[in-house]
Amino acid sequence: MSSPGDVPPEILNRLRSICRRLPESYEEPAWIGVRWRIRRRTFAHVYAPEVERSPVYASYATAEREPVVMTFRAPADELLGLTATGSPFFRAEWGHNAVVAVLGDHTDWTELSEVITDSYREMAPKFLAARLPLQPPPS
Repeated sequence: MSSPGDVPPEILNRLRSICRRLPESYEEPAWIGVRWRIRRRTFAHVYAPEVERSPVYASYATAEREPVVMTFRAPADELLGLTATGSPFFRAEWGHNAVVAVLGDHTDWTELSEVITDSYREMAPKFLAARLPLQPPPS
């Protein structure tokens, strides 16, 4: 049996390979799941929410497991484009530019790498964000 917030290792490993490429980023345990930070700002947070406590995720649960979600920040000019079509992206209930991505077999890891990199750019000091290439490397 897994603990609340547990993320399957295959998803964690894919996220780690994306996040470790970002200058001065680091991983740490969060109150639930795992988060990646730049300085003291979180740019990606992944966890398996308990659907009883967060019913908004109930439709993404399967008989085998709780859903796995990642929250991140999106630039204002991309927020509507990401969230307008719905799944796998939707606006988080907190934060003015916070987005939730539901992760799983359907995940487009190239797109996810791009949104994580954009989230990093939103949260990082300008001089660190400027060190990134315009397009993130494929994951």
